[in-house]
Amino acid sequence: MQVYCSSERHGGIADGLCFLGRAEEILAELVAEYRGNVQLIYLDPPSPEKESLSLKLGHGQRLIKLPVAGDPWTEDNFLTLMRTVLTGCHALLNPTGALYLHTDDRMGAHLRLMCDEIFGKANFQNEIIWSRKTGGRSTRYFPRRHDTILYYRKGRKVFFDITAVGKPRGPHRTNHMKRFTDDDGRTGFSIRARGKLYKYYDDDLVYPSDVWTDIEPIKQTSRERVGWATQRPEALIKRLLLTSSREDDLVMDLFGGSGTTAAAAAAAKRRFVTADLSPLSLYTTRRRLLAQSSAPALGQKSFGELIFRYPAPSATAKIEAEIVKHQLVISEAKVGNGNQPLVYAATGYVAQDCFVACHTNCAPVLPIKIQLPENREAVVHLVNALGEQAFLTVEE
Repeated sequence: MQVYCSSERHGGIADGLCFLGRAEEILAELVAEYRGNVQLIYLDPPSPEKESLSLKLGHGQRLIKLPVAGDPWTEDNFLTLMRTVLTGCHALLNPTGALYLHTDDRMGAHLRLMCDEIFGKANFQNEIIWSRKTGGRSTRYFPRRHDTILYYRKGRKVFFDITAVGKPRGPHRTNHMKRFTDDDGRTGFSIRARGKLYKYYDDDLVYPSDVWTDIEPIKQTSRERVGWATQRPEALIKRLLLTSSREDDLVMDLFGGSGTTAAAAAAAKRRFVTADLSPLSLYTTRRRLLAQSSAPALGQKSFGELIFRYPAPSATAKIEAEIVKHQLVISEAKVGNGNQPLVYAATGYVAQDCFVACHTNCAPVLPIKIQLPENREAVVHLVNALGEQAFLTVEE
């Protein structure tokens, strides 16, 4: 029998909450719950191009491309959306908080002026240039190979710790400097200029400027790659997290996409809230965090709870299965119209319309065996390649 669930809970992975919904539509709920409590907000708004997710499924790793949900936007409706979102972000941030807004040459100027208006010109901190090194080829103008990240503070009490992302200078010689070793055994280079001796030690920390050329984009062969067209590298988000938040701080991303902010926040021991209008975003985020946790059976470790909220109705589903030695053996499964393959399966139980996951399979190839929960009325959670999902009771 099919059951309704409005949320899903995993224990032992991360302390996070993921919404299924449009940012502008759930802002009122977020502001009511988190007003003045968010330390860092990262926004990477949707691109005007049609985004997609590429998945490799099955034993032969068959590649399928799926459209990410969302209507094409015009410049006017995009700016209306962003005004709503940025106004909400200002209310969400605490007095020491920061906003990082990822944009490009098409919308950067508009968004800079909008942020000046909402956050105040005095609270502009940086225009960070991220050199992607790839993606632009033209003979009519200089190739466009960088993005811009606008950094604004909530106010003068902003928390910022650049020492958290410093790297040792290292033994690399520059200019006409001389190598030396001091009385304490520390090594470095020195140079005399205008009668003054300047020393640069190998273990001195060097901090990034506002032009970032040291963070590579996601490559086709990267283990981090999840198939999302506009996926950002975790190293990029990690740098923002380390400089503008501390462990256990709350960070937020209202355009969750491929789940990079959630993954980076979990790894850095930050609490997080993400949202996205695409069910595929929830699927990708879940898969990344489950893989990152390496927990074979959830609920055994106390790292906080990962919660998904999706008020949308479930799809219809049918399965052919049997129970063998307290395992659910699924031979066939159809979710929605049945044309899309299964990409996720879990068993657990339902408590107050919330599915509590106990055992998961993020790459199911039918037939599959999945352990049933102990001493509970079992429920199976199924998701297809379009992100459509269903919950069904399991009877002995």
